[in-house]
Amino acid sequence: MSSIKKVVLAYSGGLDTSAIVPWLKENYGCEVIAFVADVGQGAEELEGVEAKAIASGASECYVVDLKDEMVSDYIYPTLKTGSIYEGTYLLGTSMARPIIAKAQVEIARKVGADALSHGCTGKGNDQVRFESCFAALAPDLKVIAPWREWDLSSRESLLDYLAERDIPCSASATKIYSRDANAWHISHEGGELEDPWCQPTEQVWTWTNSPEQAPDKSELVTLKVVEGEVVAVNDVELKPYDCLVKLNDIASPHGVGRVDIVENRLVGMKSRGCYETPGGTVIMAALQAIDELVLDKASRKWKEVLGGEFSHLVYDGRWFTPLKDSILAGAEALSKVATGEVVLKLYKGQVTAVQKQSPNSLYSEAFATFGEDDVYDQSHAEGFIRLFSLSSRISALAKK
Repeated sequence: MSSIKKVVLAYSGGLDTSAIVPWLKENYGCEVIAFVADVGQGAEELEGVEAKAIASGASECYVVDLKDEMVSDYIYPTLKTGSIYEGTYLLGTSMARPIIAKAQVEIARKVGADALSHGCTGKGNDQVRFESCFAALAPDLKVIAPWREWDLSSRESLLDYLAERDIPCSASATKIYSRDANAWHISHEGGELEDPWCQPTEQVWTWTNSPEQAPDKSELVTLKVVEGEVVAVNDVELKPYDCLVKLNDIASPHGVGRVDIVENRLVGMKSRGCYETPGGTVIMAALQAIDELVLDKASRKWKEVLGGEFSHLVYDGRWFTPLKDSILAGAEALSKVATGEVVLKLYKGQVTAVQKQSPNSLYSEAFATFGEDDVYDQSHAEGFIRLFSLSSRISALAKK
């Protein structure tokens, strides 16, 4: 007899979690409580999700609105570090996992559950992200990962499993792609994308126009930044989540934010994914433009180190760690001067900062000008170069 009495399942309403509900009840003899995280995936995905959970056999279903908190407390702090995983990926799925895991633990405490469950496969990153967060927040709760236990090995077998139990599911055997969406981005995997030699068809993309379909006229958007956080779009002050939604709406028609990459998963294999991050791409470009003005060379170099380390931390699911607190503290210190205004041009899939200003700018036209000036004696550069290259000179002389 299983010692598990009550399980909180991270539930999406999709095929996998619809099958997990009855599977948990049959194999653990436990009560299943569904937990749904609203992270901005859209009303269509959330419509009727509570009824689906109950129809699958869950005793309760909690839908928790995490949108504002996710952008304010997870995405904006990550942006301050400048994190981009492997130079391209803006960490859309990764940033959502810690807040979902945290909320799932909170529901488990509320209902007195003794276990947590998720629908992540044994091949992916998300199992590590969720369970690392669970370990940090609720090490006393057992974790059940059905994909690592059951003998259901395909989409067809899951559909058959549900059909045998008369459990309704809107999924079908013809679904091509695996997608994950939140307010920051949408990801696409599977189908023709499993072959990196195969160019994605237009049916892959769901949020953005292709550059070919984008308007022939560019659009300018103005972002106001205060201490590393976007606070206004086109002179309208908005909450972080609303800034993101507004920029998604503006940038998507212009085809901004599409990437097609082969990334290194934490579990050791490579995977190919297509990501759409329209608003996030605009925000990142604006923050980089401000950094160009306000950070000296050494500070920018240090921020590159922080961003690189933090990108792996977020990707690997190590949010609730002292290392996260340490890196964010450094990024927060650098962001104190990151205040200003940026005008960005959106055109045919590209976003370019065309105007930027900051009260903390270190840029001086008087020093940088190619015209005549009286603030910089160019003859001083000779001594600087001799000292800067002294070690090379000594090395060369020693070889002789």
